[in-house]
Amino acid sequence: MYLIVGLGNIGLNYKDTRHNIGFMVIDALAKKWRIPLKKVKYFTLFGQGVVEGKDMREDIVLAKPLTYMNLSGRAVKPLMEHFMLPPSHLIVVHDDLDLPTGSIRIKFAGGDAGHKGIRSILSMLDEDFIRVRIGIGKPDTKGKTIDHVLSKFDREEEQFIKEAINRATDAIETIIFKGLPEAQNSFNRR
Repeated sequence: MYLIVGLGNIGLNYKDTRHNIGFMVIDALAKKWRIPLKKVKYFTLFGQGVVEGKDMREDIVLAKPLTYMNLSGRAVKPLMEHFMLPPSHLIVVHDDLDLPTGSIRIKFAGGDAGHKGIRSILSMLDEDFIRVRIGIGKPDTKGKTIDHVLSKFDREEEQFIKEAINRATDAIETIIFKGLPEAQNSFNRR
């Protein structure tokens, strides 16, 4: 079983903002895999289902924390405990300012790189986990980071983001059915 968590902020005013790219990927996976997100427990909206690969099946939990970004660990840890999952079966999808808009990088372990959602999860778990990072670009002006992450993608960026969401769903399937090294080799190329 894998727990796939998309990070974002709750509320309509944050819908479709850069910081909510993790939620967008979870919504895409829910649609692709036909896993409705209907359960609310442990500060999380989640759904369970089974995904079929070429020669295997895997139980999946898709989740969107109902906390604000900087409290994401409060949602993730109880879900991990409820489903008795090791951190190696946790995949967290989140935005990354240090990557160009629409690019994807998959990694295991590491620091939080200033991402408060990742910081919160790291503070609650004793071990590392898989991360799917999606680039949202940097703001043009220093000191405008908060405004940037809470802004929507412009028209020119929308196509890059749609493609990035599709690649992220493919990357997650690769992690589940072919393993982390295969996913990194396939999706971490520039």
